[in-house]
Amino acid sequence: MIVVTGATGGLGGTTVEHLLKRVPADRIGVSVRDTAKAQHFADRGVRVRQGTYEDPAALRDSFAGAEQVLLVSGNDPAANMVGLHRHAIEAAVAAGARRILYTSQQGAVPGNPYRPSDIHIATEALLDDSGVAWTALRNGAYGPLDQVLGPWRRTGVIAQPEDGPVPYTDRADIAEATAVMLAGDRSFDGPVTLTAPTALTFHDVAEIASGLTGRSVRRVVLDDEQWVADQITTGVPEQVARLMLTWYQAARAGSFAEAGPLLAELLGREPRTVADRLAAYTAT
Repeated sequence: MIVVTGATGGLGGTTVEHLLKRVPADRIGVSVRDTAKAQHFADRGVRVRQGTYEDPAALRDSFAGAEQVLLVSGNDPAANMVGLHRHAIEAAVAAGARRILYTSQQGAVPGNPYRPSDIHIATEALLDDSGVAWTALRNGAYGPLDQVLGPWRRTGVIAQPEDGPVPYTDRADIAEATAVMLAGDRSFDGPVTLTAPTALTFHDVAEIASGLTGRSVRRVVLDDEQWVADQITTGVPEQVARLMLTWYQAARAGSFAEAGPLLAELLGREPRTVADRLAAYTAT
């Protein structure tokens, strides 16, 4: 039995879809906040149980019989995420899981300016103390590119704070590779990095976008404080804007610069590149 948390979300749900191509549905379980939203999995034979990181008893029930549990990390900036992850790890251990996989983040090491890194570092330490085998999936940045680049298609400008090289990774590739790991016979112990094979800067992306669109896309570097002020004027709370700023600060510090080959190895093909993903945007 493989149990996946967060299965009504983008990463967890796509991972379950790929698992269904590899293992019988009755070997897959999902632990979700709202079981009605997972009815499409139940209809296909997946075991659906209610469970949240806030409710350890429900988690233990939703993890029952699991040999492996995939813990999709939470992202509520107002919550005690390390404490909630502790609940999930303890529930998986109590349920008898032999391995816990956790969606961590590339560059989850001390000194990374990106604040959520501290949550992943602390959670990996909890996993290491859990007494069961564990794998931390240090995933490359897999958010939508427009979310990172801003409205470049409309403005012809990538106007963001100073950045650094980042191997921007497709979420669907991460999900497929995660399913390969869960369904396969090969064990991965401790942290593993899953990224696209090449790290790019916004300047690199602007050049790629220019070539694809046939028009000039410029890279403009914004002052950090001006960028924060601009975010606030669009309705973003200052605390959230300053949290987002630490991602750019981490990128420029080289915290995300290292790209690895494991994602391609697991997929058995080259992962989607930034050029592939931008081409898909420009085709719509």
